[in-house]
Parts: sequence; C-alpha cells; structure tokens
Amino acid sequence: MGAHFACQECGAALAIATGQMTASCPYCASPNVVERPPAPDLPTPEFVLGFSLGQEPARELLGRWLASQSIFTASGVRTAKVDSMRGIYLPAYLYSGVARTRYSASIGENYTEREGYWTTDSQGKRVRRTRTVTKTEWRSLQGERAEYVAERVVTASRGVPNAELEAIEPFDLRALGRYNAGMIAGWLAEEPSLSLAECYELARQEALAQVGQNLTRFMPGDTHRNLHYESKFERESAVLVMLPIWALALRYDPEKPPFRLLINAQTGRAYGKAPKSWVKIALAVGLALAVIVAAVLFFLLFASLAQHGGLG
Repeated sequence: MGAHFACQECGAALAIATGQMTASCPYCASPNVVERPPAPDLPTPEFVLGFSLGQEPARELLGRWLASQSIFTASGVRTAKVDSMRGIYLPAYLYSGVARTRYSASIGENYTEREGYWTTDSQGKRVRRTRTVTKTEWRSLQGERAEYVAERVVTASRGVPNAELEAIEPFDLRALGRYNAGMIAGWLAEEPSLSLAECYELARQEALAQVGQNLTRFMPGDTHRNLHYESKFERESAVLVMLPIWALALRYDPEKPPFRLLINAQTGRAYGKAPKSWVKIALAVGLALAVIVAAVLFFLLFASLAQHGGLG
C-alpha cells in the first residue's frame, strides 16, 4: 500500500507509491516530501549530495556515451531514443569501521649471483661464459594489522545493484550536506529497499577488498606469494545518504525492451550495458578464423614449395 499525505500548499489529500519519498501535487504542482516515522530498516537520511549536473548536460553526456560504443553493439544503439529520463535521489549507506586482520604470506628477497654456462660462438665452437642472474630467497611472514576503513558507499536500492553504483563512483563526499526535506523536494527520491543487514554485508565485501589491496601494498620485500588473510570488523557504522543520479531508459528497437544508462549527477560519470549484436560478433570471429586458416595454408604451401625446390 502507498502512503497518504496532505499537500503542504493546497491541503489536498494525496497518495504516493510505496518506496517513494516525493511527489508533485496534481492540483497546485507544488513539490511535497512524505515524512514518516523512522524505522530500523527505514531511517531518516542524514546527508544529501546535491545535483550538480542538469538535464541538458546529462543529455550531452548521453550523446557522447552512445557515440563511444563499439561496433559490436546492437544496430540502433548509437541512435537510441530516450524513453524516459529522471533525476533521482538514490538511497545509499556510507559505511566505516575498523578491520582487524590476521595474515600470512611468503616474502621474496631478490639477490644476484654469477653463473657459468656453455654456448656456441660465431665460429661454431662450444665456449664457456658467465652471466649475472637474479634469484629469490623466500621466507615466511605472519602478523596482525588494524586499519580504519572509511567512506565506503553501498546501494540501499534493489533497483540499482551495488556493481552499477560502483561503476559511476566516486562521488565527492566533501559536498555532503545535512538532510532536510527541502533539499529533495521536486525530485524523485527513493526509500531504501534493501535491509540494513544486507547493506552491511555489501559494505563489508567492499571493505574486505580494500583491506586486501592495502595488505598487498603493505607486504615487505621485493615480491610475495601465497597471501592469505582473515578480517573481523569492529566499531562499524552506516549512515543513510541520498545520492543524485540521472536514470535513462533508452529504446534502440521498437520490438525490444529499453536498456538503462545511469549518470552520476555530480561528476557526469556514466554506466550502461549496451546490448551486443551476436551476429556481428559471430561474423568477426568467423573472419578472424578465416584469416588464421588462410595464413596457415599459405605457410604450408610456401614450405612445400621450398622443400621441393619450387622457390629460388
């Protein structure tokens, strides 16, 4: 069921779809924000990041993105038409925590030494020479490490998977402002549809990947191998923020469903999965195989002629 509220300007009693935080009054066109009591999985947003990119600049970015698509995209993608274009405040959680990690690895220290070897000189004689070679001495390393993981952003929307949000990151979080209803009025704003527990799990996955990257850089020596680690997270926190995005539905074929493009409405970074043309891909693979076969046949013919004295 949807929520019911009264327009703040004309007082009309209105209904709004479940999961939506904002609506325009059909009678006086004023924007409204639905205020609801906070709940564990539906907290009140704490921060908002404003729109920096308007609709026209977003359309220009769309044109450049379409023009940049490869020849293997489906026919019509580069001239796709906009079915819908909406500016949306997307709910996301800003996560931080302390990662305590136990790790083990083999650390390699490089050293050089001279060694002798046999070779053939320009006159065909066997001669012994020396060369410098690099070798690695390995030793085991174990330890513990603690680090603060901050400002990991994860989606709170089932409509925008975390991988798609990551694809249009980063957002400049220095521009975050304290939430108030007026900041999102007039825009489509979504409530969280993922539970807080689900979002914590997404955030821990991102944090664990960051721990692994930092641990790789932390390893001493010239090289390392067999790095294994386990992390536990403490002092975790997650605050709900509203992020600005443009969501576009693009129609490239009247008989097929549109595909989606997301644009970071602060930085202009865009992400979409343009449909591929498997016919074009198959033709390209077939052409590549034909070239390889032709080259092999030409090489075999050349070798056969050379063997039978047909050349020279």
